Amino acid sequence: MKRFLLLSFLLAVTLLPGQTPGDSPRLGSLVRGGNLYLSLRDAIALALENNLDVELQRFGSRFAETDVKRTMGGALPRGVPLSVREGPKSVSGAGADILAPLLGPGSDTNLSIAGAAPLTSGSVPPSLDPVLTGKILRNHSTAPQTNSFLVGTPALITDTSTWSFGWQQGLLSGGALSASFENSRQALNHRRYDVTPFTASSFGVAFTQPLLRGFGKTLNSRFIRIAKNSSRQSDLVFQQQTISTVAAVVRLYWDLVSLNEDIKVRREAVQRAEKLLSDNQEQVNAGTRAPIEVVRSRAEVARSRRDLIAAESLVRQQETVLKDYLSRKTVDDPTLAGVRIVPTDPLTVNRNEQISAPETLAERALKDRPDIAQARIQIESTRLALQGSKDALRPSLDLVASARNNALAGDINPLTLPGAAPHNPDPILVGGYGTVMSQLSRRSFPDYGIGVQVSIPLRNRVAEADYARDRLAMQQQEVRLQQLTKQVHVEIQNALIALDQARATLEAAEKEREFQEQSLAAEEEKLAVGASTTFLVIQYQRDLAQARSAEVAAQAGYVKARAALARSGGTLLVEHNVSFPDVSR
Repeated sequence: MKRFLLLSFLLAVTLLPGQTPGDSPRLGSLVRGGNLYLSLRDAIALALENNLDVELQRFGSRFAETDVKRTMGGALPRGVPLSVREGPKSVSGAGADILAPLLGPGSDTNLSIAGAAPLTSGSVPPSLDPVLTGKILRNHSTAPQTNSFLVGTPALITDTSTWSFGWQQGLLSGGALSASFENSRQALNHRRYDVTPFTASSFGVAFTQPLLRGFGKTLNSRFIRIAKNSSRQSDLVFQQQTISTVAAVVRLYWDLVSLNEDIKVRREAVQRAEKLLSDNQEQVNAGTRAPIEVVRSRAEVARSRRDLIAAESLVRQQETVLKDYLSRKTVDDPTLAGVRIVPTDPLTVNRNEQISAPETLAERALKDRPDIAQARIQIESTRLALQGSKDALRPSLDLVASARNNALAGDINPLTLPGAAPHNPDPILVGGYGTVMSQLSRRSFPDYGIGVQVSIPLRNRVAEADYARDRLAMQQQEVRLQQLTKQVHVEIQNALIALDQARATLEAAEKEREFQEQSLAAEEEKLAVGASTTFLVIQYQRDLAQARSAEVAAQAGYVKARAALARSGGTLLVEHNVSFPDVSR
C-alpha cells in the first residue's frame, strides 16, 4: 500500500531548535480561485506539516538528545515532556461531535504513569567527562624570624613561582583516576639551605575504586540507559501526538463535509417552500385558495431561509476551526481570511467492511499503540533507577592507590654564615630543570601507597526507606499499566458499540428520509386536488428537511465512529497511509 511520508520527522531533523518556519508549500498549491480544494489526505498532510501542536512535540526529541548527552557526562537526566494535545472541538449543528469522548477533543493529556514523587537517585555516578586543571602563581613573602639562628637572617625573604597541571577522569566502574604534575621554583635568603634557588617537581597518579557502594558499570550507566529510554519515549509520544492530530483532522474534516451537505438540504427546503408559495399564489389569484395560505407559505420561506443562513454560518465557523488547525498563520491573515474550504471527498459508508473480533483488536492495540509502549518503557526506566536506591543500602568500601615521583634541584647556596664552610650539597641536587626531569624519570624519590577505606552505617534508615518507597512506586506503575491495558479493552468495546449504534442510526435515518419523501409527495398530491392544506404540506416539508439533515449527521457519525475504532485499535495511521520514515538521529 502506497504511503506518504510523515514530514514532521524530517523537519525535526532539519530544523534548528526554536526555529518556526512558515506554512508548507502544499497549502498554497491547493488554493485556486480563492478556494482551498481539500481532500482528507491533503488535510492530514497539512496538519502534520503545519500544526503547532505537532511542532511543539518535535522539541521532545531534542530535549531527549540533551539528556543523553548530559548523562554521558555523568549527570542526572532532567526528563522529557510526556503530554500530548488533542484537537479542537467542532462547531455544533448537523455535524455535532457526538463522539467527543472517543475522538478526544480537549486539552493536554499526560501520558506519564509515574507518581508525583520522583525516585531517589541513589549513588550518583562519577563525572565521566575528563577535566584538565592548571595553575600559574607568582608569590613574594617576607617573614620576620623570632630566632635568626635557624635561618641565619632576621627576615626570611621568599620568591616563589608555581606552575602545576592536573587531569581527572571518572570511570563507569565508579572509580576515579587523576594525575598531577606540580612544579615550584623558590629563591630564599636562607643561609642554611644547601641549594637556593631550587626547583621542586612531582608527578603523581591516584586511583580510587568503590568495591561495594557505587561499584559497577551496570549501576553507573543506569542514567545513560534511562536517557536513551526517554529518547524512545519522545518518539512514541510524538507518534501519539500524530495520532491525536490525525484523529482531530478526520473529525473536523467530516464534520465540515456534513455541514456542507446540510446546506444542500436547507437549500432544497428553501426551493420547496418557494415552489409552494408560487403554487399558492397562483391558486389565490385564480380564486381557488384563501389568501391566508400565501401568508403561511411566505412564513415558511422565511423560516427556511433562516435555517439556511444558520447552516451557512456553521460552515464558515467550521472552516475557521479547520484552517486554524492546518496552518501556522492566524485565521485573520490576508492569505487565509478570504479562503473558503471546498472538501473534495464525499461522505461514503462502507457497509460491507468486516470488523475484527474485539480480542483481535485489543491484541493489536496493546502491541501497536504508542501510549502503551511508552508506559512500558517508563517501568523499565523505573527499574533501572531502582538499582541506585538499592545500592545505597550497601556499606562503603573503597580501594585507594597512589604513586608519586618527586624531584628537587637547584644552585649551590651562595649565602653562608660567617665563619662557616661553603655549602657542599649532594651532586644529585645540583642542576637546573633538566636535572629535575631526570630525577622524575629515574624515580629517584618515589612515594606510593595502597589501602582500603570503609564506612559502615549502623542504622541506614534513610536508604531503607527510599528503597522501600521506590519499590512501591514501581509496583504502583505496574498497576497503572494494568489499568491502561484494561482501558484499551474498554475503549475498543465502546468504539464497537458506538459503531453499531452509528450503523443502526444511519439505517434508521435512511428509512425515515425515504418515508418522509413518500409522505410529502402524497400530501402534495392531496393538496393539488384540494384534499389537504398548506399547513400540513409545510409540516411534511419540515419533517423531510429534518430527516435529510439527520441522515447526513448519521453518515458523519458513522465515519467518525469508524475512525474512533481505528484510533482505539492502534490502526488509525495505517488506515490513513501515514508512515514514519527511518531517520538517523
